[in-house]
Amino acid sequence: MAKVAREVVEKAGVDIEKLLELLIKNASAELTTYYYYTILRFNLIGLEGEGIKEIAETARVEDRNHFEALIPRIYELGGKLLRNMNDFHDISACSPAYLPEDPTDVQAMLQVLVNAERCAVRGYTEICNMTAGKDHRTYGLRRSLTKKSSTSHGSPNSLEKDLPDISCAEETLLLLSQSF
Repeated sequence: MAKVAREVVEKAGVDIEKLLELLIKNASAELTTYYYYTILRFNLIGLEGEGIKEIAETARVEDRNHFEALIPRIYELGGKLLRNMNDFHDISACSPAYLPEDPTDVQAMLQVLVNAERCAVRGYTEICNMTAGKDHRTYGLRRSLTKKSSTSHGSPNSLEKDLPDISCAEETLLLLSQSF
């Protein structure tokens, strides 16, 4: 399977090694962000913190699901994950979403969430631009990840019909922005 998938994608003009690098780095970003969001969520206390705990939880679960969705494609294309978790963490496409110095600063926590999501948008936009019209499976995977984000926030209705008319980057930003 990996050999055939790889050949098809290469024949379409995609740099398979670059694509695998992006997929693996984005998978790392999703898993590490899931970890950091877990810490962040448990520090969201008090009146302000409780108000955004659901946002952090939704983002956390989505990141885990995105990680799990990326892995099959990595292996389908002949790639693999790093054996060492520390190494896997260190290749992340995004900076660690560390808990702010002051764990009671809800605005700083929101900024951590926003920065992490912006980084994810950049990563998926790069994958989108590389695969559009060439690797329909990877491109479709990226689209399904962002569509799942929109439907998990209860607003799939009008958004779905608008998706084909906007660019990949705009689509990703639009769907992710519904988290915040």
